[in-house]
Amino acid sequence: MASYAKPENALKRAEELINVGQKQDALQALHDLITSKKHRAWQKPLERIMFKYVELCVDLRRGRFAKDGLIQYRIICQQVNVSSLEEVIKHFMHLSTEKAEQARSQAQALEEALDVDDLEADKRPEDLMLSYVSGEKGKDRSDRELVTPWFKFLWETYRTVLEILRNNSKLEALYAMTAHRAFQFCKQYKRTTEFRRLCEIIRNHLANLNKYRDQRDRPDLTLPESLQLYLDTRFEQLKIATELELWQEAFRSVEDIHGLMCLVKKTPKASLMVVYYAKLSEIFWISSSHLYHAYAWVKLFNLQKSFNKNLNQKDLQLIASSVVLAALSVPPYDRRRGASHMELENEKERNFRMANLIGFNLEPKFERGEVLSRASLLSELVSKGVLSCATQEVKDLYKLLEHDFLPLDLALKVQPLLAKISKVGGKLSSASSVPEVQLSQYVPSLEKLAALRLLQQVSQVYQTMKIECLSQMIPFYSFSVVEKISVDAVKHNFVAMKVDHMKGVVLFGSLGIESDALRDHLTILAENLNKARALIYPPAKKASKLGEVLPSLADVVDKEHKRLLARKTIIEKRKEEQERQLLEMERVEESKRLIEQKKTEEAEKKRLADEIEQRKIFRIRKEIEEKEQEEAQVLLQETITGKKWAKRILEGDEKISKQKLMELALTEQLRERQEMEKKLQKQAKTMDYLERAKREESAPLIEAAFQQRLVEERILHEREQEREIVESKQRHQGDLKEKNRLSRILDYKVIFQERVMSRRQEEFARRRVEREEQISQMIQARRQEREILRKKVFYVRTEEERLRKLREEEEARKREEAERRKKEEAERKAKLDEIAEKQRQRERELEEKERLRKEALLGRSTDGLSKPSEPLAATRVSETTAPAAPATAVSAANGAAAAPPPSGGRYVPPKLRRQGAESTGQAPPPETDRWGSRQDDRDRPSQLPGDRWRSGTGSDDRRPSFGGGSRSTSTWSSSRSSRGGSDR
Repeated sequence: MASYAKPENALKRAEELINVGQKQDALQALHDLITSKKHRAWQKPLERIMFKYVELCVDLRRGRFAKDGLIQYRIICQQVNVSSLEEVIKHFMHLSTEKAEQARSQAQALEEALDVDDLEADKRPEDLMLSYVSGEKGKDRSDRELVTPWFKFLWETYRTVLEILRNNSKLEALYAMTAHRAFQFCKQYKRTTEFRRLCEIIRNHLANLNKYRDQRDRPDLTLPESLQLYLDTRFEQLKIATELELWQEAFRSVEDIHGLMCLVKKTPKASLMVVYYAKLSEIFWISSSHLYHAYAWVKLFNLQKSFNKNLNQKDLQLIASSVVLAALSVPPYDRRRGASHMELENEKERNFRMANLIGFNLEPKFERGEVLSRASLLSELVSKGVLSCATQEVKDLYKLLEHDFLPLDLALKVQPLLAKISKVGGKLSSASSVPEVQLSQYVPSLEKLAALRLLQQVSQVYQTMKIECLSQMIPFYSFSVVEKISVDAVKHNFVAMKVDHMKGVVLFGSLGIESDALRDHLTILAENLNKARALIYPPAKKASKLGEVLPSLADVVDKEHKRLLARKTIIEKRKEEQERQLLEMERVEESKRLIEQKKTEEAEKKRLADEIEQRKIFRIRKEIEEKEQEEAQVLLQETITGKKWAKRILEGDEKISKQKLMELALTEQLRERQEMEKKLQKQAKTMDYLERAKREESAPLIEAAFQQRLVEERILHEREQEREIVESKQRHQGDLKEKNRLSRILDYKVIFQERVMSRRQEEFARRRVEREEQISQMIQARRQEREILRKKVFYVRTEEERLRKLREEEEARKREEAERRKKEEAERKAKLDEIAEKQRQRERELEEKERLRKEALLGRSTDGLSKPSEPLAATRVSETTAPAAPATAVSAANGAAAAPPPSGGRYVPPKLRRQGAESTGQAPPPETDRWGSRQDDRDRPSQLPGDRWRSGTGSDDRRPSFGGGSRSTSTWSSSRSSRGGSDR
């Protein structure tokens, strides 16, 4: 992004780029200048730059660049010179319109050039095929290539300008002019889509204007000039909408005008209101809202009669006739019969809306039939003298259709009147705002009304009538049309009739229990009964009416007084509320003003601080430059004195910096080097003299050869050109013959093409149907697959959940079983330890007893006997740790403990011991072998280690179990001593 000290430099640079064909770079340069923050103050050169800028934007069709530039320029000149912005925008729109017109004229010239018959032969085959295949003419193609881009750019121009000017009170006239030109653009080129968008854009601008009322420089609609501009824009929008036959958009425009009038609480001029009601009546007629159309005509008649001083009698008569015929065209029956409550509410709301647009303020308590109705409208026309202003044919028609009872020849009398009325019409000379009035538009509705009146009157006179007679009575309709009209009338309870096509008759009847005739009969019967009752039972004399009124009069006065007091209180409260709101608004405005003032003061302080900072930076830079200048002068005097350029600098008054001094020194070195190179080049020139002389001598010879070659090639070119001309003529004649030959089969070609296209269209339709069926089948199959997959996933998840629960239950059961086993094992071990401890305690007691007994025995024996028994006793004691049967050890210990010691320590044989035991009453101890084992122990099989472990003994600790264990030391000692004694 290049920066320019002055705006003129940027303009010169842009012109230079334009001269060399670089318009895009020139546009970018000007865009950078306009959007830079350096040039935010308005200057006169900026206006010339904007003119050049918009010209480049139009030439290159850069709408986005144009919008950005205009927005920046609006910011620059908003508070200084708004007229400059206006001139730039006008120039911009003028250029865009001119370019669009040029493109359109070029397209028309190209179309006229293409209409020449001689150019048909020069068309290439591919152009012919392209025109047949694409199906578009040369004009369509040229419009798309030339006209459409420029029209798009012109439309974008209008949108850009409207967007820029939408909230600018100083350029309201330019905004209105742009809107009018955009409307004319849409009208001229039939751009309905763009017209709708344009209306929506203007509508949004007005909505935003009302929404953000505190914006700066916003238009004030309370001013008469601003209001008139906005109303003129809306009325122009309404006119263009009706001319383009965009009736919905025209109705929305009417609503916009009505909303604008309600917003400012002012009524426009009578001339504008005439246009308003004229367009509104046209819209209502197109939408078949005949009742609203008639009311709009009434308002239009009143305005013309009141404000148009130039209105002559003929024009007034024509307008009055239109009003009366519009009122008669309204259907004579109510269409609300049989409608639902919602439809009735919608109809009531629509009625309020339409009445507000027409200018009738309806109160919510009124019904549609009481205010906006055909009967009330006709009575109003008669009472206000509108009917008297109409033509005689219209008066006669009104009398026939509304008052006369002619069931047989009503239609015959109406028909000539309608023929005369259809010829009346034309433009109004004294009412320029009203369009052309043609009474013939009401003839179809009046014919329908005449048929309905005839059916209504015939149904009151006849009960049966032939179809042929009824058809002859209504000459302007066939019976099928009459039948359709009668169906609608019967539907809305206007007439009661039936058509019997088998018998060829029409049956008329009563309207049912709610008919007027039956209602009259019941009323007459009630009156007669009341009279009879009065004759039989005469009523008592009534008191005076004044006596009845006086008691309630005081209550009425009291209620009225209270109502007035309440109304006064309400008015006072409303005044207080309004004053409070005004005070609140003033307080809000004051707070906003203070905030704005504070912001302005802060901005001013910031600006002053920035200026001080900039002056400080400027002073520092100046000091640095002066210091560098002094250093440069010192360096110049010290280092490079005596040279010419140095002396020239010292003698001169110009200031030079250190950097520039170094650049000058470098330049001097380059200059000396260039001088040296020049000397070398001079020597080289001297050496090249002979070679140059040789070439100068050979130059004439080369030139002569070249001239000879030119003569030969010219002769050859002329010969080739003649041959090409002959061949071109022959080829042209052959092409003409080929064209004439192919033109005969052109019709066949078109027929073949249509047949091929129809066959392809049928094939396309068939394939599309097949494709849709295939797609539907695929969708159904995919839906089933998704359903199956969803069920499988659900089943898998359910099964996984069930298995997970089973695994958790199994793990919990195993943990409980393991804990139970550990607990039982601990209890069993504790019990076994307790039993073993008891067993050891008993063994210790037995050993202690045996030891005492042994000591007692050893004390009485001799020393010779006790000595050899001690080793044996020790050996036996050590052997007690060996495993033995529990029962044997216990019995041996018991026997040893129970047997009394032999007297004197003598050996007692077993037989004698048994006898002694028997004599003492004790069982003899079991016999033992030489190893101390009992006989029954030898007879039993040996115990397995597992059994021994289960019985409470183990091979490792050799602990005795309960009721068993190794033999005691005393048993082993007694047996050994006895054996020893016997051996001895």
